[in-house]
Amino acid sequence: MSGPQARLDLDMGGVPGWLAAGRLGDLWRAAREAARLVEAGRRTLATAESLTGGWLSASLTSIPGVSEYYLAGFTAYSNQAKVGLLGVPEDVLRARGAVSSECAEAMAAGALLRAGSDLALSTTGVAGPSGGSPEKPVGLAYVSATDGVRTLTKACMSGGSRLDVSLATAVEAWALLARLLSEPGSPDV
Repeated sequence: MSGPQARLDLDMGGVPGWLAAGRLGDLWRAAREAARLVEAGRRTLATAESLTGGWLSASLTSIPGVSEYYLAGFTAYSNQAKVGLLGVPEDVLRARGAVSSECAEAMAAGALLRAGSDLALSTTGVAGPSGGSPEKPVGLAYVSATDGVRTLTKACMSGGSRLDVSLATAVEAWALLARLLSEPGSPDV
């Protein structure tokens, strides 16, 4: 077989069809690309998730051999868990809220410290369908990636269902980690 379908088959290896299709396929491919960069750099990774509720961990652990570099995944949905599990400062939550770049950065830093990893990736946001405000509408998310020296953080906006927002945010998070590992200034470039 040749053309785009052959490429998809090669990229998906033994992944079931339901995982290879649509947004789940996008998520799996993004996770695989980021994982390739983590592994190539011989680094370790931890994740801290709120909005995505485990999609980062699930997509990463679908890749064979990931136990060599994936140390831990934290799902800290409530503010109490963000403080207790990840050490997010309460004043960040009071002043900026859980849906903020500051919270995403603190979650990533906390995962890095708690897991003892070289890299960390975090997500936080408003999945909907309720809970949004004019300042922080449904679909707004923040993703953050850090290597302990450099931190990249991005605001993302997506639409659709709660699941659509969560999956789109997870894809954005993997892309941000890949960017951290690929752009000039990365120790592996």
